[in-house]
Amino acid sequence: MVKRPPAGTIPDQPGSYQFKDAHGRVIYVGKASSLRQRLSNYFQSPRNLHPRTRQMVETAESVEWTIVRNEVEALMLEYSLIKQHHPRFNVRLRDDKSYPFLAVTVDDQWPRAMVMRGRKRKGTRYFGPYAHAYAIRDTLDLLLRSFPIRTCSPNKFNEHERLGRPCLLFHIEKCAGPCVGEIEEMPYRELVRELCDFLAGDTDEIIDRLDVEMREAADTLDFERAARLRDRLVAVRKAVEKQQMVADKNEDVDVIGIADDELEASVQVFFVRKGRVVGRKGFVLDKVEELSPGKLVDRILEALYGDEPPTGVPKQVLVPNEPDDQATYEEWLSHLRDSKVQIRVPQRGDKRALLETVSRNAGEEFTRHRMRRASDHNTRSRALTELQEALGLPEAPLRIECYDMAHLQGTDYVGSMVVLEDGLPSKREYRRFKVHVAGNDDYGAMEEVLTRRLQAYVDERDRPIGEKGDKPGKFAYPPQLLVVDGGKGQMNVAKRVVDELGLGDEIPVAGLAKRFEEIYVPGRSEPVEINRGSEALFMLQRIRDEAHRFANTFHRERRSKRMTVSSLDGIPGLGEVRKKKLVKAMGGVNAVKRADLDDLKALSFLPDAVAEAVHAKFHS
Repeated sequence: MVKRPPAGTIPDQPGSYQFKDAHGRVIYVGKASSLRQRLSNYFQSPRNLHPRTRQMVETAESVEWTIVRNEVEALMLEYSLIKQHHPRFNVRLRDDKSYPFLAVTVDDQWPRAMVMRGRKRKGTRYFGPYAHAYAIRDTLDLLLRSFPIRTCSPNKFNEHERLGRPCLLFHIEKCAGPCVGEIEEMPYRELVRELCDFLAGDTDEIIDRLDVEMREAADTLDFERAARLRDRLVAVRKAVEKQQMVADKNEDVDVIGIADDELEASVQVFFVRKGRVVGRKGFVLDKVEELSPGKLVDRILEALYGDEPPTGVPKQVLVPNEPDDQATYEEWLSHLRDSKVQIRVPQRGDKRALLETVSRNAGEEFTRHRMRRASDHNTRSRALTELQEALGLPEAPLRIECYDMAHLQGTDYVGSMVVLEDGLPSKREYRRFKVHVAGNDDYGAMEEVLTRRLQAYVDERDRPIGEKGDKPGKFAYPPQLLVVDGGKGQMNVAKRVVDELGLGDEIPVAGLAKRFEEIYVPGRSEPVEINRGSEALFMLQRIRDEAHRFANTFHRERRSKRMTVSSLDGIPGLGEVRKKKLVKAMGGVNAVKRADLDDLKALSFLPDAVAEAVHAKFHS
């Protein structure tokens, strides 16, 4: 348990504080306008602390702090430390799906519109997020009649540019045909700008301009152009109708609705720009720390705006409860926006009704989440309890690691490690190993992989706290059950490695044989009997199959890479681009091998030193 720092050593200034466990891992990060006052709250009688706070204080072995100039800097430092260390006692954001955005690659010569998920890229404008990808595609399909920019991949664009023939989208007037020179760059960029303005909510100006241009074309008897403009106008108006008007036309606002219980909170956010809902997002927070309603809003604001959202920061943020430190958060958001931002709790009128609508969405999503989680959580808990009882483990194995090997007649030997945490795959913890054993030796490969993994854990555990660095190592956490894919032989290898490293009392070992799905543990000649239909056996089969898949995938990658090695590889100065040029100029790899030195030096793109290195490779 962490001890109270000596009196007078805690500064009475703003800053961030970090509680660390016995191994030096950061387990909780907080912020305070006065470090002395805030930290004093943790060192009172344990009976007065919230159960989760008491558990954190009992787990911690030390506390450190960092002083900053003001509360906004303390907030920013807290967010960056939480993102870096992922402390186990801080609120955890669990976004159960990657929301789709409508993205426009404005940095390309010929920008492209497409549906994108995942990490944001520089040089791309994002609109949304949307609840469903089909909602984006429906909207984009309507807009392409008015703003016919390309949606094709770079490969398809280059193919039609080479053929000099446009694709079907050009013929049905959903692409302006930049690949075949049907439109110049500046008019094309004007189309892109108009599309981005429309998606950002500036619809009235575009509608008025299209209407004026259509009437002018009709007055000059250019009926063909007038008809095209009419079709564009109809498509734009249909797209506008799909966007619900929820506020005044000049208002930009984010509306946050919350539904929660003692353990979790469901959050729904509506992004309103120019009075219309242009996107929405939902996520769930794990309440692993004590949270008042205001503190919960603090954490949601940090999760939502810590990484600048693609829709930007609006002028107003509507929330169901005021943040605990409203002035600090308003100052932070104003700094991100470069203009004043208000955080408000609407009391009446349209905005109150809008907040209630978003909150109802959050409540409905929370109900669906709890129904899914109840089923999944009960099943996983039952499986872990069954494993504990069947294998005689001291506690339920919340972290299970499984290992498998893959090779082809002793070549390209690899190993895999997959992890279940709380019964769910933790793919960021997966690891793969290149194995260096001679011939077909599964036992030797298993011993090498387990020794490397567990030795890394021992080294990390035994390092002094000051030398551990900011981030925990790749193998900083030990398994509570180590499973190997194989029978008694592989299990004995694992047990020997664990014992040699002095971890025999800390890490239980088991082997799962493919034949009859038998489970072997140390000290028993016969396999452990587990009911064939039990959740425990199903969980072990699933992690074993995942380890097998992960090992085979890595093995295929290595084998494919080895089989595509060229005889031109490894020549100094001959990179991929120059290699391709050389093969093309000479007419093939064999022609390069037979080429004279003078022929190689005659190539303008090949320096003399590289030409001599190529010639020496094949004529030494």
